[in-house]
Amino acid sequence: TKMQNYLLSSSVGPEELPTLKELSTSEICRVWSGASRYIHRQLLQKRAVEIGIGTFALVPVQASVEEGKVLTVERPAFIVNKHLRAFYNLECDETKIPDETPVVQLDFEEIAADTHFRREIVELCAHETLLCFSGALRDNKEVEFSFK
Repeated sequence: TKMQNYLLSSSVGPEELPTLKELSTSEICRVWSGASRYIHRQLLQKRAVEIGIGTFALVPVQASVEEGKVLTVERPAFIVNKHLRAFYNLECDETKIPDETPVVQLDFEEIAADTHFRREIVELCAHETLLCFSGALRDNKEVEFSFK
C-alpha cells in the first residue's frame, strides 16, 4: 500500500528528497496551502481526505453548551494511520471516522491547477514532505505541521 512508503527503518537522506531541495520554502508552503484548501473543500462536503500518513475528517464530539446540556458537533481532526502509530509506537487518541463518511485521496491535478505548479511537482513535494515528517517521527524529533 501507499502507507508502506512512509514507514522508515532508517533516516531519510537528501537523495530521497530531490524535489524539496529544488523548491524554495515559500514554494513548498504554496503547495501545502493548496493541499490545505483542497482538504477544506472536501471536509465541507463531508468527505475525509487520506494523505498517506493519516486522514483528515470531521468527527463527532460532545460539546457542553449550558448547564447539563450536551450537543454533538463535528470538528475537523487528523487521525494518524494505525500502521504508522504501531510502527513508531505513537500514542494517539482513538478517533473513529464515521462509517458513512466517504474517503478520498489528495487530487494532485486539482491542487496543481490551484497553485500553478505542474502535477508531478505537487505530488513529489507532498510525498517528500511526508517522508521528512515520517523521518522526524522515526528519530523522535518534535514536529509541527500546520494547516490553515
